[in-house]
Amino acid sequence: MTTSTHRDEGTPADDIQVPLTERFVRNGDIQLAVYECGDPDAETIILVHGWPDTHHLWTNVVPLLVDRFRVVSYDTRGHGRTTDPKGWRPFTLGELAADLRVVADAVSPARPVHVLAHDWGSVQVWEAVCEPHAELRIASFTSVSGPNLDHLGAWVRRSFSRPTPKSIWGPVSQLFASGYTAFFQTPVLPRLVFGLAASEARWKRFLELIEGTPPERIHLGETFKHDMVSGLRIYRANIVARLRRPRERHTTVPIQLIVNTRDIAVRPAGFADEHKWTEQIWRRDIPAGHWSPFSHPQVLAAAVIELADTLGGAEPPRALRRARVGAERKRFEDQLVVITGAGSGIGRETALAFARLGADIVLCDVNLPAAKQTSALVAETGRDAFVYEVDVADEAQMQAFAEQVIKAYGVPDILINNAGIGHAGRFLDTPSAEFQRVLDVNLNGVVHGCRAFAGHMVERGTGGHIVNLSSLAAYSPQQAMGPYATSKAAVFMFSDCLRAELAHAGVGVSTICPGIVHTNIVATTTFSGVSADEQAAKQARFDRLYKKRNYPPDRVARRIVAAVAHNKAVLPVTPESYQGYYLSRFAPAVTRLLARANIV
Repeated sequence: MTTSTHRDEGTPADDIQVPLTERFVRNGDIQLAVYECGDPDAETIILVHGWPDTHHLWTNVVPLLVDRFRVVSYDTRGHGRTTDPKGWRPFTLGELAADLRVVADAVSPARPVHVLAHDWGSVQVWEAVCEPHAELRIASFTSVSGPNLDHLGAWVRRSFSRPTPKSIWGPVSQLFASGYTAFFQTPVLPRLVFGLAASEARWKRFLELIEGTPPERIHLGETFKHDMVSGLRIYRANIVARLRRPRERHTTVPIQLIVNTRDIAVRPAGFADEHKWTEQIWRRDIPAGHWSPFSHPQVLAAAVIELADTLGGAEPPRALRRARVGAERKRFEDQLVVITGAGSGIGRETALAFARLGADIVLCDVNLPAAKQTSALVAETGRDAFVYEVDVADEAQMQAFAEQVIKAYGVPDILINNAGIGHAGRFLDTPSAEFQRVLDVNLNGVVHGCRAFAGHMVERGTGGHIVNLSSLAAYSPQQAMGPYATSKAAVFMFSDCLRAELAHAGVGVSTICPGIVHTNIVATTTFSGVSADEQAAKQARFDRLYKKRNYPPDRVARRIVAAVAHNKAVLPVTPESYQGYYLSRFAPAVTRLLARANIV
C-alpha cells in the first residue's frame, strides 16, 4: 500500500489535506487502483468518476465527507493507475459495473455501500443498481450528470411516439447537447485530435470558460492526457447499442438525482421519467455546469450525507423533503421564506400567500406584537412561523438575526426585503435627520438584508431568490417625495446590480414596484414642514384616498409570488405603476413635466 494526499484547494476556510491510502483490487485481468480515507468503522461511500477524470475529480468533495463516511474512490479501467485493457469491448457497462461490485466487496464485504458517481461513472452505476438484488450491496446511489442509457432511450421513444412541440423539445435539445458523442465514437480521428491537443492547461481553461470554475478548483491526475484518449472507448462501446435497444430496467436502490441545470452535455429534461423506474427517488436541481464536483462540492457532500442519515432513520431535512419525487406538493412546500416588515400590510399578506403554498415563514418586524399577530395567521394555514423583533436599519441587528435564523432553520430559500416607511414634504422643509431616517430604513434596510443572507445563499450552492420592495416613486418623480422616492430609486438600481452579480449562483433578484396600495404605511407617513395637527389631517386624508382606490396588499402579495415563481427582474404592481414605468422609459420628459404638480 502507498499513501497520497488530497488537498482541497476549493475550501476557503482551511487548507484541508486528506491522506489517502492506495491499494489495488483485482477483477480478472483488471487491477483497479483504489483510494481510501476516513473512519474504517463508518459507513462506506464509493465515489466513481467519469470521462476524462480519475479519482482526483473528488478532491474538493472528499474532505467534506470524511467526518461522516469511510470514503473510497477508484480509477476506472483505462484511467489513472488502473489497468488499461486493449480495444473497446472491455469498456461495456456490464464490465464497468462489475468493477464497482468488486471494489464494494473488497472495501465493505459485510455492509452495503453508498455510491456517489458523476458522468460516465454515474452511467455505469445505473447499470449496477438495476441488476437483481442490487439493494443488498448498494444502500443508496446519488447520480450526478449521468443518465441510465436504457431509461434515456425509452424516454426518447416515448417522446416521439406521440410527438408534440413540447414532447420532442427535450429529446431534440439533448441531441444537440450530445452531438459531440458521434465524433467521439469514430475510430481514429478523436484519438488523434485529443492525443495532439489535450493538455491540463487547455482543459482547465475550457472548464473556466464554459462553467466559470476557477482553475485552482479543477484537479486532474498525472495521466490526464492518456485518460482523455483512453476513455473515448466508453462512448463507442455503449451509446449506440443501448439507445438503439433500450431495456426495461427497474431498481429498488434509493436514488438521488443531482441535476445540473447548466449542464452542456446532459439536459435536465432527460431525467423526467426516472420516477417510473425507481421505488424511491429524490431530485435536486442545482445551478451548476457539468463538472459540479469541482464547482459545487458542498452541495454534493450535503446531499449524500442528508440521504444517508435519512435512510438511517433520521428526520429528513427540509431540502430532502422537497426533493422527493412522486408526492403531490404545493409550489413552495418546505421552502423557508424570510420576510422583513411582516407585521402588517404587504409583508403580512406575502407571508400568508407563501404559507398557503407550503412554505415555512420567518417573520421580522420592529413591531413585535404585530409580527406575532401575523404568526398566528400563518399558523392557521398549517405552516410554521418564527418571529423576531428586528430594526432593519441597524446592520448589527440584521446580521445577528441572520445568524440566528440560519443556525436554527437553515439558509432561507427566499428573502423578501419589505420593511419600509413613508415620508412626504418638500426637501427644504425636511431635516437631514429625517432624510437619513428614510434612507436608513427603505434603502439600507434592503442592503442590510441582502448582505446578511445573500452570501449564505451563494455559499450553499443551490440557488435562491431575493425580493426587494421598491415603488412607483422609484421612476415617477414628484414634488415633496424626495427622500422616499430617492430611497426607492436606489433600491431599484441596487436590485438590478445585485441580480447581475448573483446570477452565476442561481440566486434571482426581483424588484417589486407597487403603486397606490392601501396599507398602514399611509396612515403612519410623516410629513415635514407641517404641525402635528396638520400631519394627522394629511395622514387621515391620504388614508381615505388610498382606501377608496381599493387595491389591497394581498394583490401585491400574489404578484410577489409570481415574481419568485418566474424569476421576474422588475414587476410593477397596479395600473398606475405600469403606466409610470413605461412612461419613464419612453417619455421621460413627460414624467418631469408631471412632477411639477404638487400632489401633497
